[in-house]
Amino acid sequence: MGMKFRVVCRKLYDYIRYDLKEIAFPSSLPDPPHIKKRPKLTWKDKWCILKEATRLYGASWVRDIGPDLRPNDYKKAKEEPEINTEEGRSEPTTVEDLLGALKGGAEKAKPALQRMYMARASNYTDALKNYVESYKEGLKEHLEEEAMGKGHRQGNDATKPPQSPSS
Repeated sequence: MGMKFRVVCRKLYDYIRYDLKEIAFPSSLPDPPHIKKRPKLTWKDKWCILKEATRLYGASWVRDIGPDLRPNDYKKAKEEPEINTEEGRSEPTTVEDLLGALKGGAEKAKPALQRMYMARASNYTDALKNYVESYKEGLKEHLEEEAMGKGHRQGNDATKPPQSPSS
């Protein structure tokens, strides 16, 4: 009985010393010779890293990671000035609309996507109509200029004497 207990204790000690360390802090491939090695982490640093990693892992299971879980990210967002602030804006932008709909799930995403595609379709239709109108105007101007040019050329041809092919 004493021998089995010693073997179990030795295996548990080896697991904690070698395997668990490799699981928590995996070693990568060896560095090339020209790279300077960084100093090893202290136990306090390792503990802080492990604590932060487990906290973030637990927070990743939450749908919305708020300022209580990532306060540093929210401080940066508050410090940055908002570019799109308009006093009289009542409708959200397309991106805000889509983000809000995607947070709400598939039921809210479908109408938001339909609005986006309908807006794109109407913009495309308007652009195509403008292009056709501009093309017609340009073609009309070109034909008018060509007709005016033919009139001038015909009048100029009649006054010029015919040239001989030898010159």
